[in-house]
Amino acid sequence: MLDRLCVKNVALIDEADISFDRGLNVLSGETGSGKSVLLDSINFVLGSKADRTMIRHGESEAFVKAEFSVGQDSEACRKLEEMDIECDGNIIISRKLNADGKGGIKINGNTVTLSMLKTVTLHLVDVHGQSEHFFLQSEQNQLKVIDGLCGEQAESLKRSLSELIAEKKKLTAAMKALGGDEAERARRLDLLDYQIKEIKSADLKAGEYDELKARQNVIQNAEKILTALNTVKNIFDDDGGISDGISSSMREIGRIADIGEDYENIYVRLESLNAEAADISESISDAMDAISFNEGEARQVEERITLINSLKKKYGADEIEILRFLEKAESEFSVISDSAELLEKYGSDIAACNVGIYNLCVKLSELRKKAAENFCEKVVEQLKTLNIPDAKFRVNFKDFDMSTADLNSVNGCDDIFFEFSANKGEPFKPLNKVISGGELSRFMLAVKTQFKDLNGISTYIFDEIDAGISGFTAVTVANKFKDIAKVTQILAVSHLPQVCAASDSQFLIYKSERDGKTYSDIKKLSYSEKITEIVRLTGSIESDTAYKHAEELIRQFK
Repeated sequence: MLDRLCVKNVALIDEADISFDRGLNVLSGETGSGKSVLLDSINFVLGSKADRTMIRHGESEAFVKAEFSVGQDSEACRKLEEMDIECDGNIIISRKLNADGKGGIKINGNTVTLSMLKTVTLHLVDVHGQSEHFFLQSEQNQLKVIDGLCGEQAESLKRSLSELIAEKKKLTAAMKALGGDEAERARRLDLLDYQIKEIKSADLKAGEYDELKARQNVIQNAEKILTALNTVKNIFDDDGGISDGISSSMREIGRIADIGEDYENIYVRLESLNAEAADISESISDAMDAISFNEGEARQVEERITLINSLKKKYGADEIEILRFLEKAESEFSVISDSAELLEKYGSDIAACNVGIYNLCVKLSELRKKAAENFCEKVVEQLKTLNIPDAKFRVNFKDFDMSTADLNSVNGCDDIFFEFSANKGEPFKPLNKVISGGELSRFMLAVKTQFKDLNGISTYIFDEIDAGISGFTAVTVANKFKDIAKVTQILAVSHLPQVCAASDSQFLIYKSERDGKTYSDIKKLSYSEKITEIVRLTGSIESDTAYKHAEELIRQFK
């Protein structure tokens, strides 16, 4: 349940600290007093979209904190444990929004994302109002409702369905790896055969591409290279060149080499230099000879580089990756070529899975139909007490067979929609096409009365769903609230004196002015204040009779 709500700087609310009780908590107040602001604050801390306009004028930040107490085995606690957030049954959620649009969310002191917040609050609070209710108008949600009524039996069947569908997916993937059906296998074999032949015909060698690029570079710069080599060759070998200069130097130093050790060392070094110069000259000659090529070679190198580039785009970044692709392709070709017997087995296993899935879907559908029939009967009974005496309600199940069934859904094959008729002689129509706002409010109460101990939600919030209801029906609505509130905390915004009289705790939201500014305030009413509020809601003139009538209303719900 929601134990405490702290709101700061949200619209007209400066600061509010509200402690709610178990049972039925009713919030009332004049139109425009700030009831919607309080609900917006709750929705904000539950994960609704943040809007900077909610920040009180002149303030830089809005802040809301909600404190919940739930069972440690609740789904909300389990979700927190999955997030590695400790939970002893007390859940404290805080959310702030700055004027620059930035904000922060924390659960039990841990920073979380908006999606993480919604994952938890989905199992804490269920909000219904005139504008948004109601969940059941979505056909997708209607199936969830019926499964909730079926309980563990439906969950067990869906777990079995999930296991079979997972097995079928594995078999289908294995079959696909073998090329799929005959036509797919033929297409795959043709493609593999082409790829294998294309790579093999290229006769690739590791490192070949780099060698070709180096050779291409030489060919493209041949003239420049020859000019440079020839110039250097002439510098070394021409008369008076480097070689002649070194030889002359050796002769001169040779005359004095025996005079001292230093001169002898110089001579030895000149000998080495002469040998190195001769070797360089020879290397230049070899390099010049190697430069020789013809136009045919240049074209062949270019074509070979183009071929390898084409293969790299298709099969891998270099020759090694291309050759690995070839190896895998040959292996796959071999497997697919020899897989006819294995494919037949997979096909047989998939067919068996489909039969098993279909049989489970039939069982699940039968279970749902039985639960739906009982559910509809009870909802109609409740609607009659809510002054819709001719109400008719049913769950329409679309027929399916083996040829039309969806055998890939863990939710089974059922396609359902709720149908409703409020008046005698009117045909059944889909719920979202025929039901009025007031009828929808009462329909929701009838349904919630059936669900009050099924869905694990600890708090229901009702936003003026009793609008347009009065008289005897209002008393019945109040009794329905009391019935639901026996097991689930309710926060209800209401204008009905009967609902306020039925409350376990009554809160008044009102406007006040301080220092030239308008504020929305909220306070918990005492017994006498509650009587005064009921008198106001009845529109009576304050009198002993009006007060006695209010007291009688309260006694009616004790």
